Amino acid sequence: MGTEGQVITCKAAVAWEPNKPLVIEDVQVAPPQAGEVRVKILYTALCHTDAYTWSGKDPEGLFPCILGHEAAGIVESVGEGVTEVKPGDHVIPCYQAECRECKFCKSGKTNLCGKVRAATGVGVMMNDRKSRFSINGKPIYHFMGTSTFSQYTVVHDVSVAKIDPNAPLEKVCLLGCGVPTGLGAVWNTAKVEPGSTVAIFGLGTVGLAVAEGAKAAGASRIIGLDIDSKKFDTAKNFGVTEFINPNDHDKPIQQVIVDATDGGVDYSFECIGNVSVMRAALECCHKGWGTSVIVGVAASGQEISTRPFQLVTGRVWKGTAFGGFKSRSQVPWLVDKYMKKEIKVDEYVTHNLTLKEINKAFDLMHDGGCLRVVLNAHE
Repeated sequence: MGTEGQVITCKAAVAWEPNKPLVIEDVQVAPPQAGEVRVKILYTALCHTDAYTWSGKDPEGLFPCILGHEAAGIVESVGEGVTEVKPGDHVIPCYQAECRECKFCKSGKTNLCGKVRAATGVGVMMNDRKSRFSINGKPIYHFMGTSTFSQYTVVHDVSVAKIDPNAPLEKVCLLGCGVPTGLGAVWNTAKVEPGSTVAIFGLGTVGLAVAEGAKAAGASRIIGLDIDSKKFDTAKNFGVTEFINPNDHDKPIQQVIVDATDGGVDYSFECIGNVSVMRAALECCHKGWGTSVIVGVAASGQEISTRPFQLVTGRVWKGTAFGGFKSRSQVPWLVDKYMKKEIKVDEYVTHNLTLKEINKAFDLMHDGGCLRVVLNAHE
């Protein structure tokens, strides 16, 4: 591409400090080192995890940084030893790496990967424990190993999935986080069977993806719960069969669900990140076999609680990260499913803006009518 081996100066949205508007800056992006890939980001979406770190509540949050982790782009150049992608490949950066060599990857029991976490957790690259981003010589931290609110980013080769070049990048960027998280919570973590009853707490992008996954799995009843009743009409399109607004009831919401389902649901999913809702989600499950999956990320320092008897009597409490999908192996499969119209993606995109309008995009994200805002990084 003519830029290989050179520093690229491009636009990026920089979070200089918590809770202050992001600033569009000219950022220098260093060439990829061994085992690294430099990607031209074409489209990036906003996720609540970005807002959580930006808010200053994330103990791993480092400033100044470039946020963003749900995106799609084209490989600009690769570092030494990179064999699985080449310049020109269409890719989705994956915050959940997959090295296929570590204890986690080889276990066959998890999609977590330990190879680069020690570096990505502290905002740097594994090779030299430094950042590839700088502004006039001042380093800017990476975020989640992806940093997609930039026109170019550098990622580890174990954190990038090569996808079908015919897939529309302005849509499939969503397959980098929220949609797979919801689908996989149902298919991989809970393994919902046909005929099951399901309760979903929180009907944002992830909750709707849970509903879509539950419908595909053949669930007989899919109960959506949200304190915003306006979300129900949208939720129906994703498979929700009945809606409960907890604010409409005086009884604890777990009791409302138990009463409505002859003893509780087979599966529940907490898609908010609220520890009191996590308790309700567990306790609305059926005695003897009900399983509750924690999908939402709670604020730092929060703890979950319930009475041990809830578990002694057969309920199961589980959690999921990226829906249990192995990123490099399975994101391309999800893209293929989308191309065959077997999963929804377009329907989650409610707004399209540009990278320069990112602060407006964050404002929109907190509005009930917004699911995903996709930003064009180069307009």
